[in-house]
Amino acid sequence: MLTRRDTLLGGLCALAFPHIEAALAAQLSYALSAREVAPGTYVVIGKREYFTMANGGDIVNVAFIDTKDGAVVIDTGSSKRYGLALRQLVERTTGKDIVRVYNTHHHPDHFLGNQAFDPGVIASTEQVTKNISSEGEMLAENLYRLLGDWMRGTHAVTPGVVVADGEEKFGDHRFELIELKGHTSSDLIILDKSTGILFAGDLAFLDRAATTPHASLSDWQESLVALSQVPHKLLIPGHGEPDSEERAINQTRDYLSWLSKTLEQALNNGLDMTEAMSVPIPERFASVALAREELERSVAHLYPGLEDRLLPYIGQGESQAL
Repeated sequence: MLTRRDTLLGGLCALAFPHIEAALAAQLSYALSAREVAPGTYVVIGKREYFTMANGGDIVNVAFIDTKDGAVVIDTGSSKRYGLALRQLVERTTGKDIVRVYNTHHHPDHFLGNQAFDPGVIASTEQVTKNISSEGEMLAENLYRLLGDWMRGTHAVTPGVVVADGEEKFGDHRFELIELKGHTSSDLIILDKSTGILFAGDLAFLDRAATTPHASLSDWQESLVALSQVPHKLLIPGHGEPDSEERAINQTRDYLSWLSKTLEQALNNGLDMTEAMSVPIPERFASVALAREELERSVAHLYPGLEDRLLPYIGQGESQAL
């Protein structure tokens, strides 16, 4: 985060060299473009990368639907700046006001663009709303450390509308809302019954390794079974290409199953966290972006809990009894 001294010096440089200010603004510009995947349904495909200064946090899939009542947006990106660029794209493409914004879960790349939208139209589940309220500012601060000035002015905005399992109708589109869990404590998926498009959030990844900072792998696997049973023509994963062949669900299930078994085996073999981070990646995940990096992060996220579950503490009295 910029200090007051940095801000003052930046302001003086901008006054003295206005062309520098313009160049800096251009460098911090998101070149968002929308792909139409069905009539009036658009997806902005994020990069299959981790947060970097080079990508500015443009790593997530967001979507919007042009309905007769107005535009419906699904997720808002990782910063205020991203959210503003997304809103401009939505309004320019549809020519309509935004009547609903859904946050699928509380990871920062999915909701920190909320500032660009009216909180009164932003909706998510009760638990996602609580998670954003309690953890949102901390998550924003973490991204400031990773993305610097891309995050300028960003803070967490909590959804103003709480939704539960059921339907919402906008124009000729009926959206079925389903709350699942596993990637986080609450993961909202949205099925557009009018087009058969299923917006899966981060319950599904495709050709990009799944992230696990708030994950319960067993709950996640159960949710993937439920997800596979939702009739759909096209699935939009949180990260990766739109999928009409069940690849995202199947690949995510396979990856999580391997991850769970690998971490348990590493622990049972007496490997410490550093050694567990270095286990081989299967050939079938060779084309999955960030497989090694996310394994390392998953060890940090999940190994302590596995140790508590699989290697229970034995007190002094119990040790003597043995």
